[in-house]
Amino acid sequence: MKLDTKKKLAARTLNVGLGRIAFDNNRLEEIKEAITKQDINDLFSSGAIKVKPINGRRKKENRKTRKRQGKVKLKPNRRKQEYVIITRKLRRYLRELKEQGKVNEDKYKELMKKIKMKNFRNKRHFKEAI
Repeated sequence: MKLDTKKKLAARTLNVGLGRIAFDNNRLEEIKEAITKQDINDLFSSGAIKVKPINGRRKKENRKTRKRQGKVKLKPNRRKQEYVIITRKLRRYLRELKEQGKVNEDKYKELMKKIKMKNFRNKRHFKEAI
């Protein structure tokens, strides 16, 4: 006995999905006779039509492991720190020389490039080069 249309009608009437509708096998003749929404409601209240419970995905369970800190940025390596210290020192000194008038514009630009290329080990080496 095919009761697909009755199942669709029952699902629409009871506001549930098709998969949740279950018919009582002993009362299939009564269900076959039902043609209106009122008939379906009466059969539901008498127990001929049942609505299965929801068996979908469960809600997200609590975390088993606690959250920890993520990536921690490390300090830049020593070589880079030394480069920054020397470069700043030499640029400051070169700026002073330029303000005093001991170095012209062309020589200033050339020395700035050399400082950037790490040509000088320290301030004394820089003074000797000038």
